[in-house]
Amino acid sequence: MVNKTVSKKIIKRLKTQYRISTPLRFTNIYQLCVAVVLSAQTTDNQVNKVTPLLFKTYPDFYSLAKAPIKDVENIIKSTGFYHNKAKHIVALARTIVDKFNGVVPHTRQELMSLPGVGRKSANVILAFGFGVPAIPVDTHVARVAYRIGYTDSKKPIAIEMALEENIPQSDWITAHLLFIYHGRAVCSARKPLCSSCPIISYCCFENKNL
Repeated sequence: MVNKTVSKKIIKRLKTQYRISTPLRFTNIYQLCVAVVLSAQTTDNQVNKVTPLLFKTYPDFYSLAKAPIKDVENIIKSTGFYHNKAKHIVALARTIVDKFNGVVPHTRQELMSLPGVGRKSANVILAFGFGVPAIPVDTHVARVAYRIGYTDSKKPIAIEMALEENIPQSDWITAHLLFIYHGRAVCSARKPLCSSCPIISYCCFENKNL
């Protein structure tokens, strides 16, 4: 299993491999919250295709809170599961307006009380909206962390705890992005490119493609 010493080497190696940036495009906390909810079970690129029109039509929580569900569905349809997503983002806007006076809450518990926001999404908002150290565990982060050997559990909460235990808090947000980039570029779900993996010497994955 990966310990703090090995983890430090892994993060250092990945930092030299990838030039990271936030995959979702947003310019304020409102846009981030909505984009995060839309990103469920689809790609960030697909979300980025629909948000310009969505944010132009509904530029803030107040306008989105009053939006007709059907109109929102038509804009976000290509992201998949658009019926539920439209309901969620409109309900989220209404909740923030009515319960939080239009201001996004900045604790994980309060964020998770918002429609469409689970623990991973709450961590994304904390990390990229407020700069609060957090490690959101999506499918890429979970796969990479499990394969490398940070944990022998596939449960997101266990993976999150293992990563937080072995990675310095100052690197939590960066590590989240690094694992996403690595999961997309090399450590894919079906055919990982193990022979070109920059951290293969630290990896505990049993089914390596060498």
